[in-house]
Amino acid sequence: MTNLKSLILCFFLQAIVVLVTIPGSHCRSFLPNNENLIESTCKRTPNYNLCVQTLKASPESSTADVSGLALIMVKVIKAKANDALKIIHDLQRAGAGTKQRRALSSCASKYNAVLIADVPQATEALQKGNPKFAEDGANDAANEATNCESGFSGNSPLTKQNNAMHDVAAITAAIVRLLL
Repeated sequence: MTNLKSLILCFFLQAIVVLVTIPGSHCRSFLPNNENLIESTCKRTPNYNLCVQTLKASPESSTADVSGLALIMVKVIKAKANDALKIIHDLQRAGAGTKQRRALSSCASKYNAVLIADVPQATEALQKGNPKFAEDGANDAANEATNCESGFSGNSPLTKQNNAMHDVAAITAAIVRLLL
């Protein structure tokens, strides 16, 4: 009987040791709403506040791992590109001078590239577990926004959209780098 009690006590202590040594990131019940993961991930990005605000705004973030957080950010890149394109088309319809028309047309092609190439590349790469290509897609989106802005020679009507795209894409790339 004493041996049985000792054996039960030994198994019980081993179970406690195992539970205590499992990292919280491997056990979903320790992070029920993923706020710790969001905050620790966002601390490693260039814009902590924007990162936290953006991820917490998505209901999907409550159950996402780091790869899932990166996918959420890719969706935000897509939304920002669509918003910028809508504004570009509105500005083109409103009429503009020759230089501005050229710059708007160039920006439209850059944001179309984000939607047609960069977002699908990043999404597929994350889904297939190949984060390097996802990082490339996010960096390309940031570069497209920067290039759009510079096309206006200092008088851009898209500064707000270009800065928003650049910032979100830079955060996305930083999150993806955590997967490398």
